[in-house]
Amino acid sequence: MNLKRTLHLAAMSSTQYVPDLKKYYERKVAEGKSKMCVINAIRNKLLQRVLAVIKRGTPYVLNYGEK
Repeated sequence: MNLKRTLHLAAMSSTQYVPDLKKYYERKVAEGKSKMCVINAIRNKLLQRVLAVIKRGTPYVLNYGEK
């Protein structure tokens, strides 16, 4: 599988199983954004998370900044 396809599948899966990305997806679609546009934004969010984990060398922590 190529990277784009893998990232697309991860984004599609996250719209169903990752609570914060599911809310984001539903909110943006309700605002009138096209579903593919929102999937592209989620792909970008996933990439940002992966790169941050690699750069910091620490595991991903859900709700990192919340108190």
